Amino acid sequence: MVKIEYDCSVMKQGIHPQTYTTKVQCNSCDTKFELVSTVPEITVEVCSNCHPFYTGKQKLLDTAGRVDKFKARQAEAAKRGKAAAAAKTKKAEAVATPAEDPEIEEIKEELEEETVEL
Repeated sequence: MVKIEYDCSVMKQGIHPQTYTTKVQCNSCDTKFELVSTVPEITVEVCSNCHPFYTGKQKLLDTAGRVDKFKARQAEAAKRGKAAAAAKTKKAEAVATPAEDPEIEEIKEELEEETVEL
């Protein structure tokens, strides 16, 4: 690794940010390397050692379980859809067959008895 050091007497004082030897860590392949930056530590999701563009290999990078979260949401939506359809069917059946009232049954029987067929 080539380390470049600058002569501080050439640069203006008080206008440049402080630089650190930064430790960089990749979360995908656990690669660690150092560089010079204005922050002491950097964590990256994908680095040049594991990125498909640089490696030429296609690899599924499921950061933070996005695929699993999506599948869980789809399953929950399907379950809610089935429950809503069942509730709608139950409601339609309740409307189609009104509850039988004993008084209504008696009135129907009286009307049938009084009705004269011609």
